This record gives sequence, structure tokens and C-alpha cells, in this order.
Amino acid sequence: MSAVPGGPALLLLTRRELLRFVRQPSRIVAAVGTPALLWLFLAGGFADSFAPPVGAEGGAASGNYAAYLLPGIAVGVVMFSSIFAAMSLIEDRRAGFLQSALVSPAPLWSVVGAKALGGAIVATAQAVLILLAAPTVGLTPGFAGSLAALVAIALTGCAVTALGLAAAWWVNSSEGFHGVMNLLLMPMWMLSGAFFPAAGAAGWLAVIMLVNPLRWCTDALRASLEGDPMSALWAWAGSFAFAGAMLGLALLTMGRGVKVKS
Repeated sequence: MSAVPGGPALLLLTRRELLRFVRQPSRIVAAVGTPALLWLFLAGGFADSFAPPVGAEGGAASGNYAAYLLPGIAVGVVMFSSIFAAMSLIEDRRAGFLQSALVSPAPLWSVVGAKALGGAIVATAQAVLILLAAPTVGLTPGFAGSLAALVAIALTGCAVTALGLAAAWWVNSSEGFHGVMNLLLMPMWMLSGAFFPAAGAAGWLAVIMLVNPLRWCTDALRASLEGDPMSALWAWAGSFAFAGAMLGLALLTMGRGVKVKS
């Protein structure tokens, strides 16, 4: 049986992304350190003040702000890590590697897929460092819940990395890329249910939170950590759709760029 066309290129390019991460340990500090401190400070500061309204998402752990906050912080770790992964596209373009990859026999999907897969693997590994704290705040997902949580953060990493790739394709500088992604992703993260439930928000804000893709990812992760991933089927459907749509956007964006340059 012949190998899938582009498969070897996908594996080699993914390996390159992972090696790049290993050689840049500062990325771990940048992606994990800030959200971890935010979790500690907010969980401690609002420990006796957080009381979600009746019917709010959060399940059995909803009265414990540290437990409620943990899934959103894990999504934040994935988001920051994915931004760094996507920004490497700008570095590759400056070094000439990207141009070489695009004109090589490797199909476009393998180049985009390697970036997204590498970013998702790195983001998932970093988010796991945060999720290890789950038992300390009363979250006991069990084997099935833990496995579902890994899938949720991998989908989030894949989606955000692909979104970043589409943005990085048109941005010429790392500074400009950071500005664009912060403007786009920070509001999405804040309105993902990471810090407060939609049930207690103003009506107009709750509507925005309902259609926010990162909200779907956060809810899928939260349900998984509470040991009942199937209680958020709509969030799972949205998370898969989000990842698929962003991969399609990255392929379409970079594909159009190749045609213009040829």
C-alpha cells in the first residue's frame, strides 16, 4: 500500500516544529507562566466572592471559583502557545524556509497541517501542566474525562494555530501579528466563560458568549474535567466545527497567496 501523498512531508515538518519548541524553553514560561499566575491570583482573590447564579454552567464544582476558572485558564495556555506557534510562520518567511517549502513537491496541506499539528501538540502538552492541578480543586474527571479533556484542548490548539497562520500570512512583522492576535483573541478568551458564566452576564453579552467559538471549547473542556463530557454535545460539535473551519481558512488563505506569487 502506497503512502499518503504528502504524509512524509507532514511528519518531517511537524518534527521540525517540535524541535523548534524544544530549543526555545522560554516559550513554556511565556505560554504557561502568565495564565498560571492569573489563575492563582484570581482564584485566591475571588475565593469567597464567587457565587454563580442558579443554572450557570460549572456543574458540581461551580461554587469553587478555582475549579470553575481552571478550564478557562487551560484554554488561555493553549491560546498563548498557539500564537507563538503561528508566529513562527513569519520567521520562516524571513528566513526563506517557507518559500522553499511552498515550491517543493510537498502539497500545501502538509505545510499547513504540520504547523497546525505541531502547534496543537505543543499547546496540549503545555495545557496539561495546568490540568494536573485539577484534583487539588475538587475536579476528578476519571479516565474518560481526562481523555476527552486532551481532545478538547487539542482541538482548541489546532483551531487557534490555524487562525493564527491565516493572520500571519498577511502580517509582515511579529509586532503587528501580536497586536492583531491580541485584539482578536483576548476578547474571545474573556467572553469564553473562562472568568464568569454567561448566565450571570448582561443579555447582550450572553448572546456574544453563546456564539463565541472559544466558549464552545471551554465548555467542552469543563464538562470533561467534571467527568461528564457528553453533557456538552453542542459544545463538542462547535469545537470540531471551529477547528475544521480554521484549518480550511488557513489552507484557503495560504493557497491564494501561492497562486498570487506564482
